[in-house]
Amino acid sequence: MPDRAASGRAARRRVGRGGREWRFGCVIMTVADASIASAGAIAFLGKEAAYWRLRLKGAALLMLTLGLYRFWFATDVRRFLWSNTEIEGDTLEYTGLATELLGGFLIAIAILVPLYTAFAIAALEFSPRSIVVVMIGLSLVAFLAAFALYRARRYRLSRTVFRGIRFDQHGPAWPYALFAVAWWCIVIITLGLAYPWAQASLQRYKMRHTSYGDLPGAFAGKGIVLFWRGLPIWLLFVGPILVAFFALGTLIDWDALSTAMTQGDEATLTFIEGSLQFRHAIAIAGLCVAVAALAAVLLYPLFQAIVLRWWISGLRFGTVVVTSRLKTAAVYWVYLRFILYILLLMLGAMVVGAICLFIVSILVGPSHDSTVAELLATAITIGLYVVVALGASTVHQVVVTLSIWRLGLETAELGGVEVLNAVHASGRPSSALGEGLADALGVGGM
Repeated sequence: MPDRAASGRAARRRVGRGGREWRFGCVIMTVADASIASAGAIAFLGKEAAYWRLRLKGAALLMLTLGLYRFWFATDVRRFLWSNTEIEGDTLEYTGLATELLGGFLIAIAILVPLYTAFAIAALEFSPRSIVVVMIGLSLVAFLAAFALYRARRYRLSRTVFRGIRFDQHGPAWPYALFAVAWWCIVIITLGLAYPWAQASLQRYKMRHTSYGDLPGAFAGKGIVLFWRGLPIWLLFVGPILVAFFALGTLIDWDALSTAMTQGDEATLTFIEGSLQFRHAIAIAGLCVAVAALAAVLLYPLFQAIVLRWWISGLRFGTVVVTSRLKTAAVYWVYLRFILYILLLMLGAMVVGAICLFIVSILVGPSHDSTVAELLATAITIGLYVVVALGASTVHQVVVTLSIWRLGLETAELGGVEVLNAVHASGRPSSALGEGLADALGVGGM
């Protein structure tokens, strides 16, 4: 570790006659005055080819073990990402164990199965009370999901070590879960306009309870800043949808349509054919939905870049200040590569499927039982579906997740890193129950 740290630091920092030169990815900044606050070099050392091998091996073992391997898979992935993340010449270390994730998952299943069973039985009554039960159940699941995400983050931080000192997250999870559910209700009601303030509030809560050793964390990002940066995207996406609803609400005579529908299909069809405004409304709504869908596809990488740059630039640890120089074009290139890989994957799956079906038709032949051919065709279809699903997930994790991780790290700059040399150890490992709950609820993440 010391040799690696020294070589990593030497590769990114040189002292010349004009002062000190720092390298951030492809950006070089020279600091001539030693009194200026120092900036920390961040880099990602991992190779994409090695991550491809790790992901492909994990996908194959997931199929062979029917998903049981995912606990070991997640642990291997985190160790790869953490150990290849270098800050000021030293890399992170992930100390979590797959058996901890498995144990947390089993405990979570023991909690959730009776709960789901009780709600399912209550909802089968088909009475007004069942609707209330379903709403309570959905609210409880949303609360548990937010609770699990907070506890899962605590587990991952308490298993993250840098220079022999672990990160930590303290504070109760249930207030965060309540805040998260309340904020997401507001976001839905406001059609996404409250999203920036929701993110700022939740990030402040998480970072306020985060620390590196005895160095406290904080979040300086402002909701209003993210709002103004994202407002054009919101207008281009939500605006056409609002126009579609307005057109449907004002151009269609809903009373006449309701009356025609009560008179039967023929009367309904006659109303549709005879109403020019109805056809205009449908045409306008369809066009607006198409524009909104196109805007979502084209602007999502921009939204991703804006949010990630805002989030990174808001991170604080004591006097350590993080800023981001993430470029939007780099994020667009990541998603373009992803689309190209997915197209190649689909083309390969179609070719392999056609070849397999052709071989089955030759082996079975028209004289054999057609049931055998149908069973073989069904098995091939299911197998291809599983392969394509795991393949698409693998492509996304390598081409998108790894690339975004690398971009986020190598475009980040640290100021005031000298305080990291005076940090004292604090905190203790947390249980994996949150990870288990997040996995069981389908909301787990890296």
